[in-house]
Amino acid sequence: FYYIIRLCLEKILLQCILQSRTLSGADAINALRPFYFAVHPDFFGQHPKEREVNENSLKRLNGYLENLQKPGFRSFKPTQLTFYVREREPNSSNVQESFSASGFRAVSFTLHTRDLLSTVLDILNSCSLSTEHIQSLHMNSQSHKEAKSTVNRPIKWDKTYYSFTGFKDPDEELEQAQRVETTLISWLDDNEASAVKKLKKSLPLRKELERLKFDLSHQLQLSDIRWQRSWGIAHRCSQLHSLGRLAQQRPEVLKNVKGRTVVFTDRSGMSAAGHIMLGTMDVHHHWTKIFERLPNYYKLQKRLMLLEDRISQLLGGIQVIYIEELQPLLTLEEYYETLDSFYNKLCDSRLPFHPRSLRGLQMILESDRYAPSLHEFGHFTIPTVCDPATLQWFIFAKAQEARENLKRKEKMMITEKELMDTSTEKFSLDRLYKEPGVSSAQMIDCCKRLLEESLPYLQGMHLCISHFYSVLQDGDLCIPWNWK
Repeated sequence: FYYIIRLCLEKILLQCILQSRTLSGADAINALRPFYFAVHPDFFGQHPKEREVNENSLKRLNGYLENLQKPGFRSFKPTQLTFYVREREPNSSNVQESFSASGFRAVSFTLHTRDLLSTVLDILNSCSLSTEHIQSLHMNSQSHKEAKSTVNRPIKWDKTYYSFTGFKDPDEELEQAQRVETTLISWLDDNEASAVKKLKKSLPLRKELERLKFDLSHQLQLSDIRWQRSWGIAHRCSQLHSLGRLAQQRPEVLKNVKGRTVVFTDRSGMSAAGHIMLGTMDVHHHWTKIFERLPNYYKLQKRLMLLEDRISQLLGGIQVIYIEELQPLLTLEEYYETLDSFYNKLCDSRLPFHPRSLRGLQMILESDRYAPSLHEFGHFTIPTVCDPATLQWFIFAKAQEARENLKRKEKMMITEKELMDTSTEKFSLDRLYKEPGVSSAQMIDCCKRLLEESLPYLQGMHLCISHFYSVLQDGDLCIPWNWK
């Protein structure tokens, strides 16, 4: 039934949206696909600040679109939104490759329209995205209407006909379908077959990836091999093959990687967390230089750790940490400069912290913030430009709350793991994981509600808890943590 209604929406409703100035929620989402592809937070993994802005703006935009679809809803407040939009490559014909790896621009606009079509057009135009797919739809709709206006005119039955015969009124079904909100069950109904097909196709590559990762980790005695972004399985295999070839051709340059973690990312070097970064766009020559520089990187890392200890001593024993998931991807050199600048500022201010009075607490440094804050997991976020007096007052005022948050974090992490294990077992999932932008509290809420459902669709699947519905190219199912 749902499939038939969807066909009706595609073949009938879409043919007259421009004339009637109406648009269903599903049609609006389809029309906004270029926009979602340009601003989707998944593509901003290496830019946490921009990712957070886009996530928050998308939530507000979705709320605005939902209100437009509510019957009789008339009270609208202008909504100002800001998005970071990924830039297109100038001469790219492939949609999947039409954006540069790191380029993006900030776009701000205000929504004040009262119908879905005008809203969709405003969004696309504000972000300088094409509206040709809507205009071409309009042209097809016009010609179709003219061709059908004199012949094959459908019979318009009176409402009493449906009451008397018991047949379903197509107009009522169409209106009902427009009001139906996307639910987890309905989305799985529509996308399970596609996900299963992609997953089966990817299985040989997944096995090859695991084999390559195991062999390279064993051969080079690596602690781990990771990827900073969500590249496809084929892309990851290619990267491991490339590293394997380098290991065969120049084994001497990889002698210093023992016990380290290799991360494939957008640039080469050593990260602030001490991981070896291999830029996926770099050739073997660049990788070789990084491996040759490892002894110097290790020396700088020791100096960095010493600098963290000195800062800790000046701030009453509070531990300086770096959290990859929450902070921008910094090189070891960039992070050292940040720490050094902050340390010199502390030395000049001579803050009167009692030795070890803040032992057990944690803090991270941010260069793009101006006010200190306390994270729900208990660590302080301190701007490098923070006024020393403000810093001292804030840490003293929030110290007890920080300790409570740290204790709550430990319990939350245990609960989260238990619920993920239970969910994986109940639904016979091959894998259950979450995106970095999904908090532990959100994951716990999601798993608790999943465990109340019967979802045979998920057996053997790879399930990712995210902020949006999507099927990845290798068959992973992504669902929002706050699914309905």
